[in-house]
Amino acid sequence: MDTRALGQQGLRVSKLGLGCMGMSDFYGPASEDEAIATIRHAIDRGVDFIDTADVYGPFTNEQLVGRALRGRRERVVLATKFGNLRGADGKWLGIDGRPEYVRQACDASLQRLGVDHIDLYYQHRVDRKVPIEETVGAMADLVRAGKVRYLGLSEASAPTIRRAHAAHPISALQTEYSLWTRDPEAEVLRTLRELGIGFVAYSPLGRGFLTGRFRGDADFSDSDFRKHHPRFQGDNFAANRALVDRVRAVADDKKVTVGQLALAWVLSRGDDVVPIPGTTARNHLDENIAAADIRLTADDLARLDAAAPVGAASGDRYPEGGMRSLNG
Repeated sequence: MDTRALGQQGLRVSKLGLGCMGMSDFYGPASEDEAIATIRHAIDRGVDFIDTADVYGPFTNEQLVGRALRGRRERVVLATKFGNLRGADGKWLGIDGRPEYVRQACDASLQRLGVDHIDLYYQHRVDRKVPIEETVGAMADLVRAGKVRYLGLSEASAPTIRRAHAAHPISALQTEYSLWTRDPEAEVLRTLRELGIGFVAYSPLGRGFLTGRFRGDADFSDSDFRKHHPRFQGDNFAANRALVDRVRAVADDKKVTVGQLALAWVLSRGDDVVPIPGTTARNHLDENIAAADIRLTADDLARLDAAAPVGAASGDRYPEGGMRSLNG
């Protein structure tokens, strides 16, 4: 698979990554054996950018990824995150960007992953109580100690990105971006390109909605957090399903799946953009990988802009509590 640069510090990754969150949390039950097989299959197919976080599980996703990478560590760019706090029971406990916590969280992640360094270490959410320079300063100490190679932020505002990058070079920002979440286009992408920072797009398939597989509430298990997600409820669900149907019309003409078209759109946004779709099964992984070979014409892009213009999605992209942690 072709690679793309993230930032100007030397980090290169496959143009499509693999998000591992759903293998342990949030989207209902998943087979651990199939998850591990999917990660290994991704590596064999040339997907070398593997994304996890301490909070997924909580804590168990890093352990799963670590097991999957045994004997393959040198073939991957491993990314994980810190800063969101959860108890062992899954309860959300806030955000912590204090320097002492940065060091503690990194050591704990290294232990769970079973590795001696993390390739890309993100602050998962900005702690508004701690100056970003203090948090990034502690992250820079980890680089100097050899525990981390490159630094990233997630869901940070443009002013915060500038301050962080001045404290230590930031290689990547990870934020939600897809046909139904185009918020970064307003200011963040412009800032990243001015500073030479790469962009990692999470949920490029709209948490699975843009695959067209979901038609109603019955499609989700009781433990699937999407049941409580504004875009998956009531009138929002119906309006967003209509959005997907408009995108499907373009996909049908291209003779690709609607999910593949959605991924191809994200990939078309620039060589500094790397989507990390999550999946728990090898067949869906192969479908996603095929999107990397889809070329979109100017007419295709115009039709997609008409089908899913900025602001077209109905409902907030997180419940109220999650929305408060964005754009920090």
